[in-house]
Amino acid sequence: MRIFLTGATGFIGSAIAANLLNDRHEVLGLARSDMSADALRQAGCDVVRGDLRDLQSLRRGAEQADAVIHTAFDHDFSRMADNCEMDRLAIEAMGSALAGSGKSFVVTSGLPPLMGHVSTETDILPAGAHGMPRVSEQVAMALTDSGVRVSVIRMPQVHDQNRQGFASYLMDHARKHDVSAYVGDGQNRWPAVHRLDAARLYSLVLDKGVSGQCYHAVSEEGVAVRDVAEAIGKRLNVSVTSLSDEDSISHFGWLDRIAKMDVPASSVLTRQSLEWHPAQKAGLIQDIWSRIERRTLSKISTS
Repeated sequence: MRIFLTGATGFIGSAIAANLLNDRHEVLGLARSDMSADALRQAGCDVVRGDLRDLQSLRRGAEQADAVIHTAFDHDFSRMADNCEMDRLAIEAMGSALAGSGKSFVVTSGLPPLMGHVSTETDILPAGAHGMPRVSEQVAMALTDSGVRVSVIRMPQVHDQNRQGFASYLMDHARKHDVSAYVGDGQNRWPAVHRLDAARLYSLVLDKGVSGQCYHAVSEEGVAVRDVAEAIGKRLNVSVTSLSDEDSISHFGWLDRIAKMDVPASSVLTRQSLEWHPAQKAGLIQDIWSRIERRTLSKISTS
């Protein structure tokens, strides 16, 4: 198949592109710069020049493809409302190009923010989830009425040795303030998945996904934020401390809501229905530790 992929040079999208090419699909990647276009061509992809604000480029890419995977999203938290509206318009534009075709449209979303409860694939994601007006899932699911085969993949914290989801933001904050913190007992949980396992799930949903179904790209149901903070402390060699709710607000600022999230999630239905078996050995904590381990090994090898 020929797949139109937004976010094709991004953290998740680049892994999806490689996986699709390995499965002998053709990849048509969206590129907003010459550098991105060159990177896609070198990887073996074809290119559509444009970006999420260029709706005509999105329609053009969707029209040229047998299926569409949408992973692109601007995570600039200072202008999140604008970014969510841009995402809505982008999904609608690609959906209009696919209307009546019966082609697959795989859209990326977030997990249900059911604080303190393990969410499943059947839970409904409300508008404004996670305190943001992001409506990726709701807009995508509405397209099923227009003859589009829509599936949604809900993403947790995605990691590898270089990036670790929200933990990377906490790491930057800890580096700036010389302390790694968590709130209360730190037993609130974040679900997680390795980027390569997530990439494989997109291929499985493309091949076997059911229209109107949500899937959870979750390999770890919930990692305690205290464990995350302690791993960051060891990686940066800074102290680790617990904060009260009140102190957390002043310490973390906009990260306060993230540091307090308790949103574990299950992927039992996803694993059973698609035979998805996460294969990467490193979990979120291991990947936070990975640079320490590599640095240690480097010292040993040069001593």
